[in-house]
Amino acid sequence: MNDDINYKNNPLHGLGLKNLLIEMVDHYSFEILFAYLNIHCFKTNPSIESSVKFLKKTDWAREKVEAFYLYQFKNLPKASAQQFDLPPRDRIIPENQTPGEPKELSLEDAERLREQKAKQAANWNKGSGNKRGGPSGGRNSTGKRPHKSSSSPSSSEPKTVRTVITPDGKVDPWGNSKK
Repeated sequence: MNDDINYKNNPLHGLGLKNLLIEMVDHYSFEILFAYLNIHCFKTNPSIESSVKFLKKTDWAREKVEAFYLYQFKNLPKASAQQFDLPPRDRIIPENQTPGEPKELSLEDAERLREQKAKQAANWNKGSGNKRGGPSGGRNSTGKRPHKSSSSPSSSEPKTVRTVITPDGKVDPWGNSKK
């Protein structure tokens, strides 16, 4: 049985990061890449050299660019769930799938896509039952709600503030805790 994995059908096989960027920038432009990927190396003083330098240091950004290359520029069908968990360079592209022509992208489509993602994120936060804004929903690290001690006043009772003035005439802010 042959245990060797065939990566040769992956368009990223043997392709350097610099050549990948040159191909995409020549076809799309830095402006389109920033609009779709939202990586600031494509917006602020964009150049192939500075982008390569940033992408080599930043795994998440490099993987995002490589996935964009596979599924937008090479127009391959989306990866299976199992393959999606792997970095783009480690994905196995089935033999029957061949790269196609690059998708036609525009700034208007990028803006529409960004608005759609913002709506989905807002709906996800709204529908998750998360009333406090954070993922814990008011729970502590153990997953339980914090315990209120019986000695603390409830929120319906007015809290009395006691101002303590020391013998030398200064206000003591810790007067409530001293007895």
